[in-house]
Amino acid sequence: MVASAQHLITPLYSQAYLSDDVADSAQIYQPGINLCLIERQVDNELNSFVEHLLKLSNPVSFVESIDFASFDFFSLLPQTGHLPGYREFCKDVAALTALYCDLFELKRVGLRLHTLDHAMCPKFHVDSVTCRLVCTYGGVGTEWLEDAYADRRKLGSGSGGLSDELSGLILDDNAIHKMPPYAIGLLKGRHWEGNEQHGAIHRSPKLMPNSPKRLLLTLDFG
Repeated sequence: MVASAQHLITPLYSQAYLSDDVADSAQIYQPGINLCLIERQVDNELNSFVEHLLKLSNPVSFVESIDFASFDFFSLLPQTGHLPGYREFCKDVAALTALYCDLFELKRVGLRLHTLDHAMCPKFHVDSVTCRLVCTYGGVGTEWLEDAYADRRKLGSGSGGLSDELSGLILDDNAIHKMPPYAIGLLKGRHWEGNEQHGAIHRSPKLMPNSPKRLLLTLDFG
């Protein structure tokens, strides 16, 4: 009886939950939700910092497993500390990290910050993680595909080497969405218990030569 009941509540497709309320990030725990997207407005100082940073010629790259309680977020990108809005940026990264740690009861997280001028992961895929937070500061946001409009058999090697557009993976072009700048995206991966077959399908956006660079933040279980 228990197995039968479990079968009845297992969704055929997982869905995205869209909101503009950070408190709704807890919806990622719902069995039928594989992506939680929280849109948000940011102040002008933060936006100004990001705009100036993305004009710098030197790329930003920060990859570290941090202890949230002891990490000094104001030392995050010291080479950009002279830019207006730097402290507001550091505070925002700290706030997102606090949200992530509280949500999943974590003490350590893997924090990555990169400026990107190309598609880091150009094909739709599912991450081999439990749940990842992504936030694009400026530039074009991560693309995601609704579960019901994807043929998961065509992910990875199932594509036969063809592009997403030619492999048959995408069942409806209108189902491809972009995360807005500064939005908080929580994406279940294949290691989320009970969600092994329904990880959020996403990819890096294709950037044209005249496209603005992206500043991408990701947080993972540390």
